[in-house]
Amino acid sequence: MEKGWIKVASYAMVAIAELNKSVLESAGIPVILLNKSDSSYLFGELELYVKHDDVIRSKMILNEEVA
Repeated sequence: MEKGWIKVASYAMVAIAELNKSVLESAGIPVILLNKSDSSYLFGELELYVKHDDVIRSKMILNEEVA
């Protein structure tokens, strides 16, 4: 992982992770979705990363989506 990227969320479900990635990208925030799940045993998490400067804005957007 390159420097300057901060994990803002982690997910167990691919659909929710992809949805939140799309929401952030549509807000103009560059996003990396890192799949750390094991393909053989189907466990693990997907982690959502954004640039350091976008952390607060990203968390605010994601919290609005949940509410």
